[in-house]
Amino acid sequence: MKKPGTATPPPTLGEGCVRRYDPDALSENDGTEFAEAAELWRRLQEEEAERTQEPPAPE
Repeated sequence: MKKPGTATPPPTLGEGCVRRYDPDALSENDGTEFAEAAELWRRLQEEEAERTQEPPAPE
C-alpha cells in the first residue's frame, strides 16, 4: 500500500536516450489533462511577439 503523499513512476521501456514510459502500463490515472494548453501557447507566443517587436523607425 502506498503511503499518502508519495508517487511511483510508471514502468519504462528502453535505456538511456530512448527510455520512455510503457504505453501499455499507462492509464487514465497517469499524466494530466490540460485542455487549454493550445490557447495558452498561442497567447504566450503573441505576448512574446509584442514584447520583442521593434518600435517603428522615426520619419
